[in-house]
Amino acid sequence: MQRENGLYTYFASDIAYHLSKYERGFDYMLNIWGADHHGYIPRVKGAIKALSLDPDRLEIALVQFAVLYRDGRKVPMSTRSGEFVTLRQLRQEVGNDAARFFYVLRKSDQHLDFDLDLAKSQSNDNPVYYVQYAHARICSVLDQWGGGADALSRAETERLTDAAELVLLQKIIDFTDTIEAAAKERAPHLVAFFLRELAGEFHSYYNSTRFLVEDESLKIARLALISAIRLVLSKGLSLLGVSALREM
Repeated sequence: MQRENGLYTYFASDIAYHLSKYERGFDYMLNIWGADHHGYIPRVKGAIKALSLDPDRLEIALVQFAVLYRDGRKVPMSTRSGEFVTLRQLRQEVGNDAARFFYVLRKSDQHLDFDLDLAKSQSNDNPVYYVQYAHARICSVLDQWGGGADALSRAETERLTDAAELVLLQKIIDFTDTIEAAAKERAPHLVAFFLRELAGEFHSYYNSTRFLVEDESLKIARLALISAIRLVLSKGLSLLGVSALREM
């Protein structure tokens, strides 16, 4: 760990860094490394064990590279030549919402092909737009109705018998389990997948169903359902740091 000239290797400073973490009393440590450093994990954990410390208190999450595309072509980047796009520049070009959602749509150990044109588009092919549009659509329906939460709390949910409604009800029930799984597995992409699927089910339901019908109990039941969907979309987007827009 020390060269002949007296200088220390990078590995020596890594050991010192982690030792400092343990000495400062951290119960659990999560490091995020590039996937090309996977062979380094046993070395660091081995050094921690050699120091009579518990290596299981350190978790290493590996992340793959992100490749940017513009106009269907790969954006050239090279750290050696100093050609690269910073995350700040990416956020400025596509916005925080798209940047965050696109990144979280992939498992951290999978390569990400980031389509800049898609991220800026207002189309159903853009996943963040698709989810935000579902939230905005529900807000629009509820605004047209103009009622309050008290009326929805008395909804006769047994009126919801359509197959699409039962699917949506099950998705709402599954939300808590999805969040728990995402937290336990260090897998926020599960939340993004869930929101995109929920948005897809809602858009289909929206296109085939009238909400403001004359049948009062059916109307309230359907409005209560989409209000619950709106809440799930809002909570899920908030967890990912993405805006839940009321108008688009």
